[in-house]
Order: sequence, then structure tokens, then C-alpha cells
Amino acid sequence: MLTESETIMANDNPLGKKTAYVSTYTPSLLYPIPRTKGRRIIGVPAVLPFKGIDIWNAFEISWLNNKGKPVIAIGRFDIPCDSENIIESKSLKLYLTSFNNSKFDSIAAVEEIIARDMSEHLGAVANVSLQPLNDLDGEKISHLKGDCLDDLDIECDTYEITPEYLTTTSNGSVEETLYSDLLKSNCLVTGQPDWGSVQIHYRGKKIDREGLLKYIVSYRNINEFGEQCTERLFMDIMQRCAPESLTVYTRYTRRGGLDINAIRSTEDVNKINNTRLVRQ
Repeated sequence: MLTESETIMANDNPLGKKTAYVSTYTPSLLYPIPRTKGRRIIGVPAVLPFKGIDIWNAFEISWLNNKGKPVIAIGRFDIPCDSENIIESKSLKLYLTSFNNSKFDSIAAVEEIIARDMSEHLGAVANVSLQPLNDLDGEKISHLKGDCLDDLDIECDTYEITPEYLTTTSNGSVEETLYSDLLKSNCLVTGQPDWGSVQIHYRGKKIDREGLLKYIVSYRNINEFGEQCTERLFMDIMQRCAPESLTVYTRYTRRGGLDINAIRSTEDVNKINNTRLVRQ
């Protein structure tokens, strides 16, 4: 039986292959991957136990105005977690590169085109916003909020996912926010490292912090997309610790001019802080 990575690579697609960069607008470069592929492995039920979105920040977007002068912008793409597909990140980079030598009337026109193309491939509505660089003066760079786990003096010897590290310490109920910058996984397709940070807010029995940190570290050698890692974190914590409410928020560092940030929660997530972290 083929692994998930082998199944993706077996198809006629550009993933993991030497690719010629196209510099004129080509929407067919976008490559969708069904979310069900990863969710079957994790055990996510058909009726999703979480809400959330994926926030993509794009730092390498450029096109030509009607006079042939280059325009540059920073993009934010919000993708609902109940979309049928995700878009593979290399294909999104290739797609955005295809705008480089194409002319468009305005920044609004480019927003509309990207939103239309992404929505078509996602099977859901993508919200797209582009900002000129001058609009980003004074942009904040920060850390995740909460108690940092990374100074805990733990011994680590397991770098394959080990949910057994997740335990609760008492029957009392607490509400707290914890975070770690030690999250690392590898791209499912290329094997390149994906460096990330994770914030966990929960209400329920107190989660053992040392075990939680060892669990986060155990992702170090896994090959999964970042969105899938986020959902695995959510599912494992829910199953092992049974909190009354849970929000898991991951922010990954930039690769190919793109960073991916996913949030999965039992609560509504209408207001999400998209502040860049110090590594982003």
C-alpha cells in the first residue's frame, strides 16, 4: 500500500520535480491536494471536531501595471479549514511567480484574480488581501502569548510522534495558554525542514507541561504538511487530555516566500492575531 507521500508523488504533478519557472499568468500551476488524504491518517471524522482557518502570508508577489512598470505587494490568503482541498505550497509559489511579466489594471484586479483561482482549486472561498509595502510601516514583530514551555529542563530521546507523553496532572479545571518555539516537522513532499511555533489554549484538567513539551519535540522527524501537523496536535490533545475547550495555533517560518499559519479550535475563531513572529 502506498504511503500518503507516495500517492501524491505518483500522480502527474510538479511536486518534488525540477520545474521551469513561468513568468506569465498561468492559473493551471495551482495544485490542489484533498484534505481527506491527511485526515484519514490522523482519524479526523467527516464531521469536523474543530473550526479554523489557514493563513498564508506571501512576501514575493509582483506584476506589471498597464505601462509595464513593476508593482510589488505583500499578500494574505485566508483558507477555511473545511475547504475540500489545500494548495501545495510550491505550486502556489509557481503560480504567484507567473504574475511577474503580466499586466494588470490595479491591485484590486490582482486580488480578485488570485481569490477566484484559489477558490476554484480549494473548493471553498479564499479571502485574499494585497497590501503595498508602504501600508506596512510599523508592522509589529512579536512572540506567541502565554507561558513558554521551552525552558523546562526535560530529557528528549524520541523524535517520532508520541501522544503517550500527553497526560493530565489533576482533576481540577484550569484555563491557560502555553506555547513553544521547538516545533519542527518536514515537508511531506521534499523532506525539507519546516520550523514552527505552536500556541495551545485550553480549559479543562491541567495538562502536564513536561509531557506536552516532549510531545511537541516528538514531531521533529515527521513528514507532514503543516496544516496536518496542526490537526494532529489538536486531535491528540483532545483524545488524550479531553479538555472542555481547545485552540491550537501553529505558525511556520517562511519557505519560498510563503509562511503558513493554521488554527484549529473548538471555539469560533473570527479574530486571529496574524502578527509576525521573530523568525518570520
